[in-house]
Amino acid sequence: MNRLPVLLLLLLVCCGACKKSADALVQYNIQAGIDDKIIKDYVAAHPEDSAKRIDTTGVYYIVKSGEGGSGNDLFTSSTTITVGFTGQILTTGYTFAQTNNFHPSYTLGSVIRGWQVGIPQIKKGGKIRLLMPSRYAYGPYAQDSIHLPANSVLDFNIQLYNITN
Repeated sequence: MNRLPVLLLLLLVCCGACKKSADALVQYNIQAGIDDKIIKDYVAAHPEDSAKRIDTTGVYYIVKSGEGGSGNDLFTSSTTITVGFTGQILTTGYTFAQTNNFHPSYTLGSVIRGWQVGIPQIKKGGKIRLLMPSRYAYGPYAQDSIHLPANSVLDFNIQLYNITN
């Protein structure tokens, strides 16, 4: 049996998948550059906030003096956090989520990546502001239920009420 046609078909399918992956990577990198510029421009325009970047993530955080909380809790992906928060689009100020007096609890490993890297910067009782590129939030996926466009750069104000390991 001649396997050449099957091998050629397999090669073509693989090359097509590689092209799609390469295109997605190019688009990801373009959007990352756009997001990073938006956040860097915001940080430069607001030096009084003293925003700090978390490693190489592109997520910035602001903790005002005396608002970092207290304790020595360790965070893992299974840590339960109880929070109050307001979420806005950084470029427009549109508030897409707000807890008001309701303080929901989440498992840290189940929330968006920006929260996973940002919330451990504070302790119980702390308050943090997170400026995050879309790749650390919802990426290229619009969140229609909360009127959040794809590739939104987000601004969260979060108060950490409780931590349970």
